[in-house]
Amino acid sequence: MTRISRLGRREVSEAVGEIYDRYVRQRGNVPNMFRTVAHRPEILQTMIAHMEAVLNTGTLPTSLKELVIVRTSQMNNCEYCLASHSLLAKKFGYSEAQIAALPHFGDSDEFTTREKTALRLAERLTRNERPLDDAELRDLKAHFTEGEIVELMAASGLFNYFNRFNNLLAMEPTQAGSGVEPATAHA
Repeated sequence: MTRISRLGRREVSEAVGEIYDRYVRQRGNVPNMFRTVAHRPEILQTMIAHMEAVLNTGTLPTSLKELVIVRTSQMNNCEYCLASHSLLAKKFGYSEAQIAALPHFGDSDEFTTREKTALRLAERLTRNERPLDDAELRDLKAHFTEGEIVELMAASGLFNYFNRFNNLLAMEPTQAGSGVEPATAHA
């Protein structure tokens, strides 16, 4: 059941419609979350800009950020984000076995030391238990630059936000073709 309505292409401004069109071209759908957030176009526009900056800029590969996003979403039991970002992680080369091993990555041979370090950071950020201690920070800095640590924290932090938003609304995973409609009229 949809808790907050999702706006269609014909119900949004031209600027939001351009976001919809871009996602239809890239993914073949407009994510349910985006069509829900479209009730506040300014929030959607800044959300998209922030997400694209987090995922597509910096020096870390997007694949590692996707791995961190999947682990964050697993910890938060967010089926909505897991559905799309597990697929994206696979497109970036991670296997089903690696995704299944994420809850126990520390004991797994499926991941590099660098990946494990990134995943530990995502778990620490998601649990929000306490600040990093000096040893944890030294370990991070042995594998990542300070800018890359910011990238990893931004990816996990952004998806902690997205996970909570989607979980609270019981958002169901977006299906192929969802939100695809002709653009003929605009709000």
